[in-house]
Amino acid sequence: MSKNKLTELAYRVTQLKETEPPFSYHGFDESTGIYKCVCCENPLFNSKTKYESGSGWPSFYEPHKSSSIETESDNSHGMIRTEVHCKDCGAHLGHVFEDGPLPSGLRYCINGVALRFERS
Repeated sequence: MSKNKLTELAYRVTQLKETEPPFSYHGFDESTGIYKCVCCENPLFNSKTKYESGSGWPSFYEPHKSSSIETESDNSHGMIRTEVHCKDCGAHLGHVFEDGPLPSGLRYCINGVALRFERS
């Protein structure tokens, strides 16, 4: 992904696997729609699965489709986590944790700058 197609922060997050500061992204509202990859427009999460986790990052309890994302082990920063990235372009999105609400019990903790919201 070209640097000039993304903001500097979106580039660092999606391409260099950085993390935006918590509580820094406020580009979401309560509209119904789909959250897409900012790099390739792949549909990632449905607004119906978004919830307030208190973590400081947009959180979802399941992806739009299981085929929308991929995960892999992330042992950086002295932690063992599961990284989430876009299946179509490989952009780093965030991490998934096993402390979310039902029905999945998962919390997809996603960087807001990695997403583009499309109202339906």
